[in-house]
Amino acid sequence: MKIALFGNPNTGKTTVFNQLTDSYAYVGNWSGVTVEKKIGKINHSFVSIIDLPGVYSLNPLTKDEAVAADFLLHESFDQTLNILNAAQLKRNLLLTIELLEYGKPTVLVLNMMDIVKKQGLELNPTILGNELHATVFQTDARTNKGMDTLKSFLISNPSLTSSQLFQLDYGKRVESIIHEGQNLLTTTYQHEVRFARWLMIQFLAGNKMIEEFIDANHYDLLIPLKKDPQLLEDTIYSVRLEFIEALLKKATLKEATQKTTALTKKIDRLTTHPILGMPLFLILFYLMFKLTFDWVGGPLSDLLDAFLSGPFSSNSSLFLTWLGANDLIHSLIVDGLIAGVGGVLVFMPQIFVLFACISFLEDSGYMARAALVMDRLMELVGLNGKAFIPLLIGFGCNVPGIMAARTIEQPKERLITTLISPFMSCSARLPIYSLFIAAFFEKNQALIVLSLYVLGILVAIILAKCYSLIFKTTDSSIFIVDLPEYNLPKLAILWRGTWDKGKGFVKKAGTVIFGGTVLIWSLSYFNASGVASSIDTSFMAAIGSFLAPFFVPLGFYSWQAVSAIITGVLAKEVVGSTLLILFHVSGESALIGQLSSVFTPLQAYSFLVFVLLYIPCFAVLGAIKAETGSWFWAIYSAVSSFIIAYVVSFMIYQTGILLHF
Repeated sequence: MKIALFGNPNTGKTTVFNQLTDSYAYVGNWSGVTVEKKIGKINHSFVSIIDLPGVYSLNPLTKDEAVAADFLLHESFDQTLNILNAAQLKRNLLLTIELLEYGKPTVLVLNMMDIVKKQGLELNPTILGNELHATVFQTDARTNKGMDTLKSFLISNPSLTSSQLFQLDYGKRVESIIHEGQNLLTTTYQHEVRFARWLMIQFLAGNKMIEEFIDANHYDLLIPLKKDPQLLEDTIYSVRLEFIEALLKKATLKEATQKTTALTKKIDRLTTHPILGMPLFLILFYLMFKLTFDWVGGPLSDLLDAFLSGPFSSNSSLFLTWLGANDLIHSLIVDGLIAGVGGVLVFMPQIFVLFACISFLEDSGYMARAALVMDRLMELVGLNGKAFIPLLIGFGCNVPGIMAARTIEQPKERLITTLISPFMSCSARLPIYSLFIAAFFEKNQALIVLSLYVLGILVAIILAKCYSLIFKTTDSSIFIVDLPEYNLPKLAILWRGTWDKGKGFVKKAGTVIFGGTVLIWSLSYFNASGVASSIDTSFMAAIGSFLAPFFVPLGFYSWQAVSAIITGVLAKEVVGSTLLILFHVSGESALIGQLSSVFTPLQAYSFLVFVLLYIPCFAVLGAIKAETGSWFWAIYSAVSSFIIAYVVSFMIYQTGILLHF
């Protein structure tokens, strides 16, 4: 059995999906996190659940909303599972009515009942179920309350109350048009009666995708029926709203006391303040970096580094000697894999601490406020707060950040957001920052990293303004963001959020970083004559030395640094692996000593700025191509980002020299 999962953004829809399928998809407190349908299976059953993007209606404004509407037009499924925020039913029920009119048996889940109880609101689910002709459950997916009952019900697959009984009366005039169109669709085009009625209602309500569907299928006879489109749309919306208001009046046993909302509003006076909101955002990120590098993540990484570069490396070397491994195999494993892959894995604690902090801010409800605060800044450059959401996601990885740009309605704004997303400092750059700040900026680690993150945002915003002028963006996207109640995140949810973000780093260590490490070791071990007598005569040294003069104006011109820049295009994590291999050291502490021999603090900062801004990795370039549908924009992104990185690093280094840093 296939169940389609629908709901407004921020109803806990994806959390319900995770609990039902014992799987995990990305969860956040803003619209557009789920940008594609995801499929999961309830354990020990034949029930599949398709998690569709969060939508406010079936009339799509964005690419991700179009996924939901397209699904109803072209996919087959057995039941609808509609998740609603029980504290905001008036808005959520507009989508519910559209789903009920589609005609599939429907289960309604009143989620976030904990907030309802805190507000003092009481609802009668029986009245809701009877009036809507649907089965109703009450849950709090975050704490798993009510989820076992819902899961058992779905697995048992009982005969659900059919939503075919649900039908709104849109008035004599509208109903006559619906009936006429319904007859045409059933007799002339051989559609099922219920689908024909739903199609006509959506057509008359102004659903653009339905209009395209009708046009593509040559339903020419329907076009003359829509004579006064605005009046028809207004009538349908008014009838639905009147029905919802009457239903809620009947089903509400006790009105909300607004206690929780009042507390939320007090906190929001600070977090969304037009002046104080931005400094608070920066302070929170500064504290996040203190936890990552100084207080928790850094010490844990040091312990892991001491183990990998010490006992693990030396014992592995002894074991290989005992096995009789030749010099080639010994060097590959010890100097290549252990030094390269292990040298990146030592930063895993810092990355997981950073992601734990981000997960905390997301689940607490703060990230939605951050998007709202940034909306004012984004408006100045021709975008809005919705464009900042992909940028926030990009702090984890630029690929899902670029994919999240699908939530933006206007094509030009979507393209601009896609092009500026790679300038967000993703987690892959974190190991590089860790190496250099430990070597050169030990007393100001969090401040230096914060400056890099802010620099990436500033460059992105300046470019967005330039692009908006070049592309002449006039139409603006609609920025709708739910501000959920603040809550203290659950440890289980924090862990799952942290693991979901961090597991990609672990996977890369076993794939991209592993492969890159072998390639780098090979280039550093061999030359045209065979085995290089020293690393200074290797292929890698020749390549790095040839390109080094080009980077002299930027301050870093050792062949090792230039080689690391080149390999970083494969994946930014490989930059650290390259340095470890080329300096012939095992472990972070040993590399730090080597770095100080070829970098000054100013040169090191220039290098970090270049790493932040230059060519995106192959995965990001692939995502740009996929989202824009053209290799032109992927190539443009690679070339333009390299030029921008060169110019900004040049300015920083040359200015630093003039100021005698």
